[in-house]
Amino acid sequence: MVSQLTVVGLIVPSARSKGGFRLYAEADVSRLMVIRRMKPLDFSLAEMRDLLEITDRLGAQDDPPAPLERERLRERLDAYRKVADARCETLRATGDGRGLAAMLRDRMNADVRARVASEQTASGGGLPR
Repeated sequence: MVSQLTVVGLIVPSARSKGGFRLYAEADVSRLMVIRRMKPLDFSLAEMRDLLEITDRLGAQDDPPAPLERERLRERLDAYRKVADARCETLRATGDGRGLAAMLRDRMNADVRARVASEQTASGGGLPR
């Protein structure tokens, strides 16, 4: 996932090791956590990029935005917050997250049952009576 985000420019490694491995600073990890929270809410790469640009610009210390620009950025940020709230509410209402968990639990249980049945068949035994 991180390498894909690097390719599309959402995360840029702070440095590289002598062996060529990407190195990430704490700020990079924080950025990754924001992206990670956006993915289940179906934000597109363009929306992720836009939101990250907004937060980067609002947090700029060396060249802070002028008051009018800051106000526009805050309005855009608030629009994303509303979208995120709505998408979270939709997930809660539809139970999609719980539905996935239940589906995975059912799959695990079915796998255990199949393995037990297979072991019993292999040992020549059936279900005890």
